[in-house]
Amino acid sequence: MVTAGPGKPVLRPGDWVAYDDGDHQVVALAGTSVRLRSATGAESVVLASHLMAAPDFAVTGTEPLPAVEPSGLLATLPEPVLEAAREWERHMVEVETGLLRGTVPGTPPRPGYDPAAFSLMERMAAKARELGVTVRTVQSRRSRYVRQGVWGLVDQRATQAWKATGRADARLVAAVQEALEAETHTSTGTRSRLIRRVVKLVEATHGEGVVPLPSQRTFYKLIDALSTGRHTFGSAVTRRQTANRPEGPFTPTFADRPGEQVQIDSTPLDVMVVLDSGLTARADLTIAVDVATRTICAAVLRPVGTKAVDASLLLARMLVPEPVRPGWPASLRMAASRMPHLRLLDVDARMEQAAAKPVIVPDTVVIDGGKVFISDTFVRTCDRLGISVQRARPRTPTDKAIVEATFSAINTLFVQHLPAYTGREVARRGERIEVRAVWTVPELQDLLDEWLLAGWQARAHDALRDPFRPKKAMSPNDKYTSLVAACGYLPLVLRGEDYLELLPVTWRAINGYGIRINYRTYDSPELGPLRRQHSGYAAKRGLWEIHYDPYDLSQVFVRTQRGWVTVPWVHLPLVNAPFADFTWQHARRLAAEAGLDDTNEAAVARVLDELLTRAEHGPNTHTAKVVGRTRVAAASHRPPAPRAAAEPPPPDSSTEPAEVIPFGVFDAHAEAERWL
Repeated sequence: MVTAGPGKPVLRPGDWVAYDDGDHQVVALAGTSVRLRSATGAESVVLASHLMAAPDFAVTGTEPLPAVEPSGLLATLPEPVLEAAREWERHMVEVETGLLRGTVPGTPPRPGYDPAAFSLMERMAAKARELGVTVRTVQSRRSRYVRQGVWGLVDQRATQAWKATGRADARLVAAVQEALEAETHTSTGTRSRLIRRVVKLVEATHGEGVVPLPSQRTFYKLIDALSTGRHTFGSAVTRRQTANRPEGPFTPTFADRPGEQVQIDSTPLDVMVVLDSGLTARADLTIAVDVATRTICAAVLRPVGTKAVDASLLLARMLVPEPVRPGWPASLRMAASRMPHLRLLDVDARMEQAAAKPVIVPDTVVIDGGKVFISDTFVRTCDRLGISVQRARPRTPTDKAIVEATFSAINTLFVQHLPAYTGREVARRGERIEVRAVWTVPELQDLLDEWLLAGWQARAHDALRDPFRPKKAMSPNDKYTSLVAACGYLPLVLRGEDYLELLPVTWRAINGYGIRINYRTYDSPELGPLRRQHSGYAAKRGLWEIHYDPYDLSQVFVRTQRGWVTVPWVHLPLVNAPFADFTWQHARRLAAEAGLDDTNEAAVARVLDELLTRAEHGPNTHTAKVVGRTRVAAASHRPPAPRAAAEPPPPDSSTEPAEVIPFGVFDAHAEAERWL
């Protein structure tokens, strides 16, 4: 290495370099090419960039390359130490150049420092006499300054890294770390218990009195230093979760198009619901989240402790459009959003009345071995649709970290506004929460479905940011729209028959009064020729194949030789009659509101605020009483007479303004024509 001046290294012919596991001499330089001759006489020509980028490249037989000063480390030094290094730098510059840094041009060198009259050794000897140190000290400082700059002149005692364990014996430190690891899956104890276990461990390993033990105060400091971030003396749940984190770096889950990866998981929500028996229990939520758009494709609620949600039911809800229900404002329709509604409408006419949530067909479904039940129907359906099912590793929540984080967001954005919110832990729970539970599972499911449109799909998500505009966060619907335009994604949703195939199956007889499932009776005039008839399936003792949605018990679907027959619940008019007056009239009034802008986020924000207010106050007391009378009527197991007029319910002073009169067989299509 030959230098053209201080700190300016150059490579010239004649230098020896280490390259390709051998020593080579630079023979010639031609542009960006370097001709090398090995010690054995073999010649080669390599690019200079390739030569200097080689892992083993080094210039031998000369001074090493100067290192760039670590400015960040210099900023960590105490001011007196840094000032002393800067003072030594002034002296080293004078030894090298004969002039102090900052000298006015034309100023002659001081006596004894002129490079033209004195050699380097003579100048270093003069500096040693000036500073009152040995020549060896000046030589050592100059050598370090040439290699490292100012950092080489720093007092190295000030650069020693601080150790959290102080002067504690290494054997004691190892014993404390081992004891801390053993605390991961045990109940939380005190520091005194841990000290006792450490002492016993040290004595059993090295013998009594061999390893010096610090005082109790120093012992406490050592334990606190080594237990930082472990939650050893805090929450046991947090401690186990922290210990379960992977050792390596977190690898984010990427997806470039909708449906590339969909994660499914279940967890108990922090809210109490009212069961049909009148008891209260926590609600369990199962969701499917699309990684690319953060869309919650499907969400199903059920009481904790009941049978797990069948993944095939969740898949069925993902692959069909979400219909706009009575009472939902117009701003929640897909036609009022920025999604490509017209393009999707050309493919499927059902998109005309669809809600503002995209239909995403997954390529890969990530699922664990937890509460979601994976049936043979789900596996075969995924195989037919070309969907890959990927199992997450046991006790590895990072395999589906996005859906895990979504549950926390749902608790924060929606569940905490409910009257029976329990909080995430017992220490945060209020008094007599079970008494405040007012929502049933079906009612809370309706609220959740509406909130997903107003509070999730239209809300800006921090993880959905344009890399070219990182300050602008996008909503799941906006992200879906941009990805559809970028990758040409066009979902082909399930047909009605395909949707029914994914629903759970039960086998029942068709009697004279209809079909009875779990004390509910279903009947329809289309069942007339099938009553008390053999289905033709001897393996099922002549029973008929019935498909049902466990979260929509208003109707069931019977497979016959002529196709599917939809059979409604016989008491459906009693349930729908009260809502015909309240919900549908409210929807008609919302539809008549003056011009909601297609992209007006304020309209959706108003809907979200009203939804959370309604969720916090609980259901209408009049509606709750009507539902209660309906349950009593259903428990009688007696279907109403086909043509006899039903008697009005007994008068109730609290419900006089809205007397409930049962209607005939409810026709959803005819009723929809009235409020649309």
